[in-house]
Amino acid sequence: MNLFLLTLAGLVTGSNAAVLSLTPDNFDSATAGKTVFLKFFAPWCGHCKSMAADYEKLAADWEGHAVGLIAEVDCTAAGKPLCDANGVKGFPSLRYGDPSDLQEYKGGRSYDALSSFAKDNLKPVCSIKNIDLCDDAKKAEIVAFQGMSSADLDAKIAESETKIADAEKAFDEGLQGLQSTYEKLNGDKDAKVAEVKASGLGLMKAVLASM
Repeated sequence: MNLFLLTLAGLVTGSNAAVLSLTPDNFDSATAGKTVFLKFFAPWCGHCKSMAADYEKLAADWEGHAVGLIAEVDCTAAGKPLCDANGVKGFPSLRYGDPSDLQEYKGGRSYDALSSFAKDNLKPVCSIKNIDLCDDAKKAEIVAFQGMSSADLDAKIAESETKIADAEKAFDEGLQGLQSTYEKLNGDKDAKVAEVKASGLGLMKAVLASM
Protein backbone atom coordinates (compact mmCIF):
# COMPACT_ATOMS: atom_id res chain seq x y z
CA MET A 1 0.00 0.00 0.00
CA ASN A 2 2.78 2.41 0.92
CA LEU A 3 4.59 1.53 -2.29
CA PHE A 4 1.42 2.25 -4.25
CA LEU A 5 1.01 5.65 -2.60
CA LEU A 6 4.64 6.55 -3.24
CA THR A 7 4.32 5.52 -6.87
CA LEU A 8 1.11 7.53 -7.24
CA ALA A 9 2.74 10.57 -5.67
CA GLY A 10 5.64 10.25 -8.06
CA LEU A 11 3.30 10.13 -11.02
CA VAL A 12 1.44 13.21 -9.83
CA THR A 13 4.68 15.09 -9.24
CA GLY A 14 5.99 14.07 -12.63
CA SER A 15 2.85 15.30 -14.36
CA ASN A 16 3.53 18.83 -13.09
CA ALA A 17 6.98 18.94 -14.64
CA ALA A 18 6.00 18.92 -18.31
CA VAL A 19 7.79 22.05 -19.54
CA LEU A 20 8.75 21.85 -23.20
CA SER A 21 12.54 21.54 -23.51
CA LEU A 22 14.03 23.29 -26.53
CA THR A 23 17.14 22.28 -28.46
CA PRO A 24 18.49 23.32 -31.86
CA ASP A 25 16.62 20.35 -33.33
CA ASN A 26 13.13 21.47 -32.30
CA PHE A 27 13.52 25.22 -31.70
CA ASP A 28 12.34 26.47 -35.10
CA SER A 29 9.35 24.14 -35.34
CA ALA A 30 8.25 24.64 -31.72
CA THR A 31 8.49 28.44 -31.78
CA ALA A 32 7.21 29.13 -35.31
CA GLY A 33 4.54 31.85 -35.18
CA LYS A 34 4.78 32.07 -31.37
CA THR A 35 5.60 34.77 -28.88
CA VAL A 36 7.76 32.98 -26.33
CA PHE A 37 8.79 33.11 -22.69
CA LEU A 38 11.90 30.98 -22.19
CA LYS A 39 13.91 29.92 -19.18
CA PHE A 40 17.59 29.21 -19.84
CA PHE A 41 18.85 27.16 -16.89
CA ALA A 42 21.35 24.71 -15.44
CA PRO A 43 20.09 21.75 -13.36
CA TRP A 44 22.57 22.47 -10.54
CA CYS A 45 21.49 26.14 -10.20
CA GLY A 46 19.84 26.83 -6.83
CA HIS A 47 17.73 29.76 -8.10
CA CYS A 48 16.57 27.61 -11.03
CA LYS A 49 15.41 24.91 -8.61
CA SER A 50 13.63 27.49 -6.45
CA MET A 51 11.50 28.77 -9.33
CA ALA A 52 10.95 25.39 -11.01
CA ALA A 53 7.52 24.66 -9.51
CA ASP A 54 6.14 28.11 -10.36
CA TYR A 55 7.52 27.90 -13.90
CA GLU A 56 5.99 24.45 -14.37
CA LYS A 57 2.62 25.83 -13.22
CA LEU A 58 2.96 28.70 -15.69
CA ALA A 59 3.77 26.28 -18.52
CA ALA A 60 0.66 24.27 -17.70
CA ASP A 61 -1.46 27.44 -17.90
CA TRP A 62 -0.22 28.13 -21.44
CA GLU A 63 -0.09 24.59 -22.77
CA GLY A 64 -1.60 24.41 -26.27
CA HIS A 65 -2.01 28.20 -26.55
CA ALA A 66 -2.32 29.50 -30.11
CA VAL A 67 0.18 32.32 -29.63
CA GLY A 68 2.09 32.12 -26.34
CA LEU A 69 4.71 29.46 -25.63
CA ILE A 70 6.36 28.72 -22.28
CA ALA A 71 9.47 26.57 -22.61
CA GLU A 72 12.93 26.02 -21.18
CA VAL A 73 16.46 25.38 -22.40
CA ASP A 74 18.97 23.23 -20.51
CA CYS A 75 22.29 24.99 -21.01
CA THR A 76 24.27 21.97 -19.80
CA ALA A 77 22.80 19.53 -22.31
CA ALA A 78 21.49 19.55 -25.88
CA GLY A 79 20.21 23.11 -25.50
CA LYS A 80 23.69 24.59 -24.95
CA PRO A 81 24.03 25.97 -28.53
CA LEU A 82 20.84 28.00 -27.98
CA CYS A 83 22.26 29.42 -24.76
CA ASP A 84 25.51 30.34 -26.50
CA ALA A 85 23.66 31.95 -29.42
CA ASN A 86 21.64 34.10 -27.00
CA GLY A 87 24.59 35.16 -24.88
CA VAL A 88 23.37 33.44 -21.72
CA LYS A 89 25.97 33.72 -18.97
CA GLY A 90 24.04 33.33 -15.73
CA PHE A 91 21.19 31.13 -14.54
CA PRO A 92 18.33 31.29 -14.68
CA SER A 93 18.12 33.69 -17.60
CA LEU A 94 14.58 34.48 -18.74
CA ARG A 95 13.94 35.80 -22.25
CA TYR A 96 10.74 36.67 -24.08
CA GLY A 97 9.27 37.95 -27.33
CA ASP A 98 9.98 37.09 -30.95
CA PRO A 99 12.03 33.86 -30.98
CA SER A 100 14.53 35.47 -33.36
CA ASP A 101 14.88 38.64 -31.26
CA LEU A 102 14.60 37.63 -27.61
CA GLN A 103 14.52 40.32 -24.93
CA GLU A 104 15.75 39.96 -21.36
CA TYR A 105 13.11 39.58 -18.65
CA LYS A 106 14.01 41.41 -15.45
CA GLY A 107 10.86 40.96 -13.39
CA GLY A 108 10.02 38.79 -10.40
CA ARG A 109 10.25 35.01 -10.44
CA SER A 110 7.18 34.10 -8.41
CA TYR A 111 4.22 32.48 -10.14
CA ASP A 112 2.12 35.64 -9.81
CA ALA A 113 4.84 37.85 -11.33
CA LEU A 114 5.54 35.44 -14.18
CA SER A 115 1.87 34.88 -14.92
CA SER A 116 1.04 38.59 -14.94
CA PHE A 117 3.94 39.30 -17.29
CA ALA A 118 2.99 36.45 -19.62
CA LYS A 119 -0.61 37.66 -19.86
CA ASP A 120 0.56 41.15 -20.77
CA ASN A 121 3.29 40.16 -23.22
CA LEU A 122 2.60 36.78 -24.83
CA LYS A 123 0.57 38.18 -27.69
CA PRO A 124 1.29 38.64 -31.40
CA VAL A 125 4.20 41.05 -31.86
CA CYS A 126 5.88 42.79 -34.75
CA SER A 127 8.09 40.30 -36.59
CA ILE A 128 8.85 39.04 -40.07
CA LYS A 129 5.95 36.61 -39.73
CA ASN A 130 3.64 39.32 -38.32
CA ILE A 131 4.79 42.31 -40.35
CA ASP A 132 1.27 43.75 -40.36
CA LEU A 133 1.74 44.46 -36.63
CA CYS A 134 4.85 46.58 -37.24
CA ASP A 135 4.87 50.35 -37.44
CA ASP A 136 6.09 52.06 -40.62
CA ALA A 137 9.66 52.49 -39.35
CA LYS A 138 10.00 48.84 -38.40
CA LYS A 139 8.44 47.70 -41.69
CA ALA A 140 10.96 49.81 -43.61
CA GLU A 141 13.79 48.29 -41.56
CA ILE A 142 12.59 44.75 -42.31
CA VAL A 143 12.26 45.51 -46.02
CA ALA A 144 15.77 46.99 -46.08
CA PHE A 145 17.24 43.89 -44.44
CA GLN A 146 15.30 41.61 -46.78
CA GLY A 147 16.87 43.45 -49.70
CA MET A 148 20.38 42.63 -48.51
CA SER A 149 22.38 39.58 -49.59
CA SER A 150 23.16 36.79 -47.12
CA ALA A 151 26.82 37.83 -47.12
CA ASP A 152 25.94 41.45 -46.33
CA LEU A 153 23.58 40.37 -43.55
CA ASP A 154 26.25 38.10 -42.06
CA ALA A 155 28.71 41.00 -42.09
CA LYS A 156 26.16 43.35 -40.51
CA ILE A 157 25.34 40.82 -37.79
CA ALA A 158 29.03 40.19 -37.08
CA GLU A 159 29.61 43.95 -36.79
CA SER A 160 26.77 44.31 -34.29
CA GLU A 161 27.91 41.32 -32.25
CA THR A 162 31.44 42.74 -32.14
CA LYS A 163 30.04 45.98 -30.68
CA ILE A 164 28.23 43.97 -27.99
CA ALA A 165 31.39 41.97 -27.23
CA ASP A 166 33.40 45.21 -26.98
CA ALA A 167 30.84 46.69 -24.58
CA GLU A 168 30.96 43.56 -22.39
CA LYS A 169 34.78 43.59 -22.46
CA ALA A 170 34.84 47.25 -21.39
CA PHE A 171 32.45 46.42 -18.55
CA ASP A 172 34.56 43.45 -17.39
CA GLU A 173 37.75 45.52 -17.48
CA GLY A 174 36.07 48.36 -15.59
CA LEU A 175 34.81 45.88 -13.01
CA GLN A 176 38.32 44.49 -12.54
CA GLY A 177 39.57 48.04 -12.01
CA LEU A 178 36.90 48.63 -9.39
CA GLN A 179 37.82 45.37 -7.67
CA SER A 180 41.47 46.42 -7.52
CA THR A 181 40.48 49.83 -6.14
CA TYR A 182 38.21 48.20 -3.56
CA GLU A 183 40.94 45.82 -2.43
CA LYS A 184 43.44 48.68 -2.04
CA LEU A 185 40.98 50.86 -0.13
CA ASN A 186 39.99 47.96 2.09
CA GLY A 187 43.64 47.14 2.77
CA ASP A 188 44.44 50.78 3.59
CA LYS A 189 41.45 50.92 5.91
CA ASP A 190 42.42 47.72 7.73
CA ALA A 191 46.00 48.96 8.14
CA LYS A 192 44.84 52.31 9.53
CA VAL A 193 42.42 50.64 11.96
CA ALA A 194 45.17 48.30 13.14
CA GLU A 195 47.57 51.25 13.58
CA VAL A 196 45.07 53.21 15.66
CA LYS A 197 44.26 50.23 17.85
CA ALA A 198 47.97 49.53 18.36
CA SER A 199 48.54 53.13 19.48
CA GLY A 200 46.84 52.44 22.81
CA LEU A 201 43.12 52.77 22.02
CA GLY A 202 42.26 49.59 23.89
CA LEU A 203 44.28 50.60 26.94
CA MET A 204 42.71 54.05 27.00
CA LYS A 205 39.24 52.51 26.99
CA ALA A 206 40.22 50.09 29.74
CA VAL A 207 41.63 52.87 31.92
CA LEU A 208 38.52 54.99 31.35
CA ALA A 209 36.29 52.09 32.29
CA SER A 210 38.20 51.56 35.55
CA MET A 211 37.73 55.13 36.79
